[in-house]
Amino acid sequence: MKKTTTTVQAQPAGRRRWGRAQSPEIEDPYKARAKPAEPSYCPACDAVFHKGRWQWAPRLAGASAVTCHACHRIKDDFPAGILTLSGAFVAAHRPDLLSLARHQEELEKQEHPQNRIMSIEEGGDRLVISTTDIHLPWRIGEALRRAFRGKLDFNYDQDGYFVRVDWRREA
Repeated sequence: MKKTTTTVQAQPAGRRRWGRAQSPEIEDPYKARAKPAEPSYCPACDAVFHKGRWQWAPRLAGASAVTCHACHRIKDDFPAGILTLSGAFVAAHRPDLLSLARHQEELEKQEHPQNRIMSIEEGGDRLVISTTDIHLPWRIGEALRRAFRGKLDFNYDQDGYFVRVDWRREA
């Protein structure tokens, strides 16, 4: 598996632009090849597929049950992104860091129901956050860098739909 390592600078906030997720040679194996019939809903999370996208909305009459790709990833325990927080700062500020991560997830999830935190593993001076997409780890990592400084690195799988983000701060 080829990987590239990139240390990024802050980018202006705003809507996403063309990037890795839209690149034709990088495919998410969990994304359906064809759109589900409309209207559809996910029985696991109650997201609704309507007007060509998954969204949080009331279930429409006659909607068929289709498991969304985020719930499929969660069931298979196959994350698209992993964010690792490490260093002495993590042990001392764990509640603040977790609160920031959950807040970023809520902000992202409002517009993109498929972008979620799958799990959080805690241990000593380390937190490992698994996500259903490649955007949320980047968003959380950037928020950590802005709020608490620290060192932030991104490692994209060259041939697949996966990102590993590492944030580190010692003191």
